[in-house]
Amino acid sequence: MRIGTRGSDLALWQARHVQQLLRDRAGLDATLVVLESSGDRDPVSSLADLGGVGAFTREIESALLDGRVDLAVHSHKDLPTIQPAGLVVGAVPARGPVRDVLVIRPDAHDVGAPGLPLRRGAVVGTGSARRRCQLRALRPDLEVRDLRGNVPTRLAKLARTHPGDFAYDAIVLAEAGLARLAIDPAPLLVEPMATELFLPAPAQGALAVQVRAADLAEPDSALPRALSALHDAETAACVAAERAVLAALPGGCNLPLGCLATLRSDGIYLRAVLERPGRGLVHATALAPDPAAAAAAVLSRFQNGRDPSADPQPSKETR
Repeated sequence: MRIGTRGSDLALWQARHVQQLLRDRAGLDATLVVLESSGDRDPVSSLADLGGVGAFTREIESALLDGRVDLAVHSHKDLPTIQPAGLVVGAVPARGPVRDVLVIRPDAHDVGAPGLPLRRGAVVGTGSARRRCQLRALRPDLEVRDLRGNVPTRLAKLARTHPGDFAYDAIVLAEAGLARLAIDPAPLLVEPMATELFLPAPAQGALAVQVRAADLAEPDSALPRALSALHDAETAACVAAERAVLAALPGGCNLPLGCLATLRSDGIYLRAVLERPGRGLVHATALAPDPAAAAAAVLSRFQNGRDPSADPQPSKETR
């Protein structure tokens, strides 16, 4: 089997992880086919200027459609909610860490500061609309500047000290990226951001294994067995709830939306936050028996502006 992937360090980790799962759980050998996306070719322009949705997936999907690869591994949060005709997400492996983290220069660290441990007026780098609006809500004094690049590139920009360099006091990264690449950014400091205060992107920390729909119907195909070995039902249910909210709102991955679902014994517990023009951040929570119902309830509360304080809160059974 041929696995299509981007060539960044993190994308390669993800593809090799799936490659190892196929070998260990299904006894299948796979090779990696490295492809370059438009987002990789232009590491400077904002994601909005690159077309936003699909900037890191279009070329890989094209290779899948024309038969150059047999399956593709994506960071699930980068994958558009509408699949190209002929392609489906065939498996969602077990999720990694979901939180964001602040990576901070030691001279900008202030453990006593409100909301975030950053000195007043600190400059924070991120290319995410979701992160920008939540940062400003927590700390209006912060200056938020655009930041692009893979994880090592972003860390290198933060560590620069030469005069004239574009300076940041801190940057926001997904915890999963640091964990998967086993990066210790010392002497930079890493502060996890609690999801109670800072919600991640829909599907953050999860992977998506994309395949051709027609291959699933082939009688002699090894693909169904491979996908079964990769799939984690709990992760898939949580991601389905989060992405159903995303799919129902205009804006795609450029949308200032944070979402996190957890599976409980009494259903799917879904928390979300969305920046609305003229209304600032709107919060919503829901507890429902299935992903679709949880997403529908959150969307209704976004529309109606319901106070989430009356909604059910997570129990100790939340996983």
